Amino acid sequence: MSTNKNNQDHEDNFENFEQALSRTEQYIEKNQKKLTYIAIAVILVATAIFAYQKYYRAPMEINAQTEMFQAQRYFEVDSFNLAINGDGNYDGFLDIIDNYGSTEAGNLSNYYVGVSYLHLGEYQNAINYLENFSSDDFLLSSLAKAAIGDAYMELGNNEKAASNYMNASASNTNDFTTPIYLQKAGFAYEMTGNYKEALAAYETIEKDFGKSSEARDIEKYITRAKLNLK
Repeated sequence: MSTNKNNQDHEDNFENFEQALSRTEQYIEKNQKKLTYIAIAVILVATAIFAYQKYYRAPMEINAQTEMFQAQRYFEVDSFNLAINGDGNYDGFLDIIDNYGSTEAGNLSNYYVGVSYLHLGEYQNAINYLENFSSDDFLLSSLAKAAIGDAYMELGNNEKAASNYMNASASNTNDFTTPIYLQKAGFAYEMTGNYKEALAAYETIEKDFGKSSEARDIEKYITRAKLNLK
C-alpha cells in the first residue's frame, strides 16, 4: 500500500513538473522576440560598461593622477595656495576636481583642498571640501573627520567639533590617533558644558589607551570634569 502511494506521488510530481516545463516552453515560444530583445539589451549594457571602464574611466584616472602630482608636491612643502590653485604651469587641486571630479584622484583632491584651506584659516571652505571627500580607507576617513572637527573648533561650533572628533576616534581605532581625537573631543565637550561626555572621553583614554602620551595627564582632566559635574 505504502509503495503504491509513493509511486503515485512520484507520478504526480513528475506530471506537475512536465506541466510546468510545458508552460515555460509555451511562454518562451510566445515571447521569443521580446526575450531576444531583452538579452541583446543586457549584452549591450554590459559591453558599454566594460568599454566605459576600460577606454574612458581608466585613462581618465591615470591622467588625473598625473595632473595632481605637482599639486601634491606643493602640499607636502606647505605651499597651500599653489596646491589649491596651481602655479600657471601645473593644475592645482581645484582644477583636478573640476576636470576629474568623478575619479578617485578627484575625490582625493577634496581632502587635499580641505586640509589646505584649514591651514590657510578658511575654515568653512575646509569643511565644505572635506565633507565632499569619502574613502574606504579608515585612516584617511578618520583624518578627514578630525580635520572637520578642527575647523568647527576654530569657528566656535564646539558641539559639531566634538561630534566629528568622536566619529574620527571610532572610524580607525588605534593607539596613536584615537587618544588624540578622544582628548580633543573631551576639550570640545567641556567648552559646550557637556562634562558627562567629556568625562567619558577622558576615561576611555585612561582605560583603553593608558600607554599613550595623552594618558600621562589624563587624570587632571578627569578630575576637572568630575568637579564640574558636581
